[in-house]
Amino acid sequence: MSASGGIVIIGAGEAGGRTALQLREAGFDGPVTLVGDEIHLPYERPPLSKDALTDADDTAPRAITSPEAVSAANITFLPSATATSIDRETKTVLLADGVELAYDSLVLATGASPRRLPMAGDIRHCVYLRTHDDALRIRAGLARGGHVAIIGGGFIGLEIAASARRRGCDVTIIEAQPRLLMRGVPAGIADVIQREHESHGARVLLGTGLASISDTGEQALITLADGSTLLADLVVIGIGATPNTALAEAAGLAIDNGISVDQHLRTSDPSIVAVGDCASFPAALFDNRRIRLESWRSTHDHARVAATNLAGGEAVIDAVPWFWSDQYGLGLQVAGLADEGVTLVRRDLGDDAFILFSVAADGRLVAASGIGPGNAVARDIRLAEMLIAKRAHSGSAPARITRHETEGTSRLNN
Repeated sequence: MSASGGIVIIGAGEAGGRTALQLREAGFDGPVTLVGDEIHLPYERPPLSKDALTDADDTAPRAITSPEAVSAANITFLPSATATSIDRETKTVLLADGVELAYDSLVLATGASPRRLPMAGDIRHCVYLRTHDDALRIRAGLARGGHVAIIGGGFIGLEIAASARRRGCDVTIIEAQPRLLMRGVPAGIADVIQREHESHGARVLLGTGLASISDTGEQALITLADGSTLLADLVVIGIGATPNTALAEAAGLAIDNGISVDQHLRTSDPSIVAVGDCASFPAALFDNRRIRLESWRSTHDHARVAATNLAGGEAVIDAVPWFWSDQYGLGLQVAGLADEGVTLVRRDLGDDAFILFSVAADGRLVAASGIGPGNAVARDIRLAEMLIAKRAHSGSAPARITRHETEGTSRLNN
């Protein structure tokens, strides 16, 4: 079997799936083939750490499209198919079952995989979350109750911790860094998140390394670096993700914390683009610093830019990075890159909601991190996002910034 040219997309996650659909909206009328290693149609991943773990009736992933829509768009979907190699000279992709797909343009949407914890090995009580099937396995573990240990205090680990508490499990969060969300948000917001988890009964261990994990039969025995131990019925490991670059690397494409692409999402081969979690790109807003984003918004941005360009356009990836997380009743949103700032400016919004603005050395607003009940910070984060996109300086903000050296954080005064 061989496809006759057109566009082949390897990876049927949200980035790959949306790229396929966007190609039709952009006016591309040639063959489109979408190759996915799961049986499912492309689906959203944010629910995997939330509703998919707490809703016993949620047995199917939240698909971004339907079989009817895929058929109507004349997209060939190949589920449970794995690409094993790319021949750039002949412009073909070889699948594990021997099928060879020819392409005119190739899209790599290979995503990322959970970073593995070597000491966990193949201990059956230790699990990772990336796919819907992973979520079902974790949900089954939560349904049995008992003690759940979360290794890693990042967004995924914390969202799973909140879901586990909702299911009535005892929860211990183990983080090697001195605080939660070390790379994601300023300390002031991490402190609020920690208090929220503790107020709901979770135990949070910070600055705590692991010595070993072993299988006792019914449980996992976790030995911490200080020699103390704890038993867990389920150990969920959330210590980050690594981009899936093996296929691209074997094909000789440039790799730099992911598949290296330019502002148009083109790889070092002009016939191949990369989108989503697997791609690193130059962020124009931040002096072309190369970044890789694992976020729902980023997949949408990449799909739009890639499809536009594959249909003959010249779109660039220039959106402000944006991320959100829901934990218990709190909504957290981040726009921009907080680590680009040297000064924090706080603005209280009332009702226990606030935003920390990150300001660069030259006074330019580079990030805004907000937290509060529900969507309390959504409007202000959106305004900040627009200011970041305009490269606004603090003097351009809708309120006057004054800096106070109290608690290490400045305040925004109206």
